[in-house]
Amino acid sequence: MAIERITPAQARERSARGVPLIDIRDAHEREVAHATASRHVPMTALESSPISHVPDLHAPLMLICERGGRSLRAAQRLEAFGYTSVASVDGGTAAWVADGLPVERAEIDRDFHDRYSRHLRLPQVGLDGQRRLEAAHVAIVGAGGLGSPIAYYLGAAGVGTLTIADDDVVDRSNLQRQILHTDAAIGQPKVASARRAVEALNPRLRVHAFAERVAASNVERLVGEADVVVDGADNFAARYLLNDACVKLGKPLVYGAVHRFDGQASVFDAGRRRGDAPCYRCLFPEAPPPDAAPNCAEAGVLGVLPGVIGLVQATEAIKLLLGLGESLAGRLLHFDALAMRFRETRLRPDPDCAVCSPGREFPGYTDCETVCATPG
Repeated sequence: MAIERITPAQARERSARGVPLIDIRDAHEREVAHATASRHVPMTALESSPISHVPDLHAPLMLICERGGRSLRAAQRLEAFGYTSVASVDGGTAAWVADGLPVERAEIDRDFHDRYSRHLRLPQVGLDGQRRLEAAHVAIVGAGGLGSPIAYYLGAAGVGTLTIADDDVVDRSNLQRQILHTDAAIGQPKVASARRAVEALNPRLRVHAFAERVAASNVERLVGEADVVVDGADNFAARYLLNDACVKLGKPLVYGAVHRFDGQASVFDAGRRRGDAPCYRCLFPEAPPPDAAPNCAEAGVLGVLPGVIGLVQATEAIKLLLGLGESLAGRLLHFDALAMRFRETRLRPDPDCAVCSPGREFPGYTDCETVCATPG
């Protein structure tokens, strides 16, 4: 026997007459918006023990989900259990809302709901997770090739506060890979250009722009308020300073680097996990000499490569903020663009590391003037 499929208006009329309307979506979906007078019974709970939720097998019953597919399947399963009068709302809650029927919503504004609707549908994020992102603060050092996708995607994801630090200005040669900037921004500070681009994408953000080169004298001021620090720098001096500051301050550092056709990324979380997770100095105790580290202008870089690595870094930052999945802590991810191949190297903390070994006092910052081998 075919399941009866009804319109939202029909469901509204029947609900007014006392026919139960059951919303079978997960809680994170329902809290965004749900039909007024609907009762919440998640699909898994309804299917595992239908009698405990709907004891009368012959009383009229309506099911609603997001767009109508799940409710139809659930109705078919209830029919197999012996229920004789189950209807499914065609188009689900989306159609109910589109038809202007009464809904109840969590206390969020329309811009928030519309802008982050795809995150709100993810059970791993939902409303609580999106609010955590909006309350979060990420510091990005570097507004170049890596910093561009990092800032764009963290801004798009709704990370509420971004600190962006870079002392450089936009050059025409940057535009091949530094997508935050446009031709009209040539000659302007990168942080000013970056701030305009990110705020244009998402005006809900707070962007703190610092036209400064990270140094021992300012590193804690630049990253001290951040929940996560992301390394988009173009020099080893910044990389070591960020590492040391994050160990001292107990913050995770999301690392990325690119060179010609190769890139790598990791998370250095020794500041929060002494003796368990490595820091950058565990991998590279000392910076290489300048002649072993050709910069971008000398070595060149495939324009899309910083985009790939920067997106990996943005992903890791979001995961850290939400407490999702397995971070790259203890793993160095390598990317070969020519072979289109990823591989991993396992990293272990150095028990004799000068900065992060357990029980070792912080040795202080050292400004290093080594030029970086990995372009920003």
